[in-house]
Amino acid sequence: MRDFTTASPARFAVGVYMVLIAIFTVLLMLPAATRSGAHTPFVDALFTAISTVCVTGLSTVDMATHWSAFGNVVIYVGVNVGALGVLTLASILGLVISKKLGLRAKLIAASESNPLRVHGGPVNEGQTIRLGEVGSLLATVALSTLVIEAGLAVLMYPSLVVGGIGPLRALWEAPYYAAMSFTNTGFAPNPEGLEMFQHDYFFLTVMMAGVFLGSIGFPVINTLWRHRWHVHRWSLHAKLTVITTILLFIAGALVFLLLEFDNPKTFGDRNAWDTVYQSFFLSAMTRSGGFSVVDVSSLHGSSLIVGSMLMFVGGGSASTAGGIKVTTLAVLALAVWSEAKGRPSVQAFGRRIPSDVQRVALSVVAWGATLVAVATVTIAQFTRAPVADVLFDVISAFATVGLSTGLTAQLDDPGKYVLAATMLFGRVGTVTLAAAVAATSRKQLYSLPVERPIVG
Repeated sequence: MRDFTTASPARFAVGVYMVLIAIFTVLLMLPAATRSGAHTPFVDALFTAISTVCVTGLSTVDMATHWSAFGNVVIYVGVNVGALGVLTLASILGLVISKKLGLRAKLIAASESNPLRVHGGPVNEGQTIRLGEVGSLLATVALSTLVIEAGLAVLMYPSLVVGGIGPLRALWEAPYYAAMSFTNTGFAPNPEGLEMFQHDYFFLTVMMAGVFLGSIGFPVINTLWRHRWHVHRWSLHAKLTVITTILLFIAGALVFLLLEFDNPKTFGDRNAWDTVYQSFFLSAMTRSGGFSVVDVSSLHGSSLIVGSMLMFVGGGSASTAGGIKVTTLAVLALAVWSEAKGRPSVQAFGRRIPSDVQRVALSVVAWGATLVAVATVTIAQFTRAPVADVLFDVISAFATVGLSTGLTAQLDDPGKYVLAATMLFGRVGTVTLAAAVAATSRKQLYSLPVERPIVG
């Protein structure tokens, strides 16, 4: 077992995810997990378990009315376990039990924080998380999760009470909403969802802050905590993550504002301030948050395409968000820019980005696009639904976002299984691919003759 976890942490991660999904599926199928006391069908319990552990937020049942208090507790625990990452959680538990972190545990934890970690050979200490920093990173993961979720819950509680939620019920809904925002899941514990809070800008801003903190990734949180405003001391990963996240957030809001300002079903009947604010909120949630104050199915087709693009990118590496990750996009954009400028290497902030990182980024995008394409064609064939709606829900599943045009709730059993598999592959597939690609890197003592095929 030790050799397997060290030699193939990516496979170990998939195995642990499968075990967790099985456990949560069984728990959600118990009569005690539903308000009616009836068994939840296997396909719906499996779908919800995968959506919970993979912190997606899509559902085939009404989350606010179907589950009992026990069921909601199971889901609450599941999203936090899934958000931390099973390898990180295992390392934290090992650290608590043994009072120290061994080399094997550091390698396993580092593999989750950085898929480029090579286990079969020398470890490049210039990567995102150095082995010496793993202990502090794990402490950051545990403490930041507890502190951030607790802080969000405290800030959300007054808004819940003012919004009509009873004081006692708000004691449950506040930490529930806090967990769902920080983990970027998007489940809502009440039937109205965020509709009652659509004009409570403080509550929505707190929620956006939680989504942002969860989506930038624990390595970035660790860097910001250690170096705060000393930007020159930030790692290249932190700089690329923060800059790309902010740029996508602003660009997405401006595009949604341009496309939806005259749509009477979304922003057309709102005043100027509310329209601008809701555009930014929608931009933040399409990145990975999963909450919405407007009916997604009422968005223009052009907005659905833009939302799909934002969801496909997702959040930061080693974060609670999904997608191909913002650093992947940043690396590819820098590669394109360097090629256009005729530079021999890809550079950013005085650092050179090696070719193996570019290769992994390209592989992640290619396989992610392939997975989305296959799932979209399959579900479109099953449902005969508009392709724009199918594509939106498929990318939402792949990028673990949780927004839906309403298609997910209408799927038959085969469609549910396909979308559930898309969620699972979207959560662990790109990391597994990146680790597999990185692990195949071997030294070559000779060079083959060069021949350039025609490209473009």
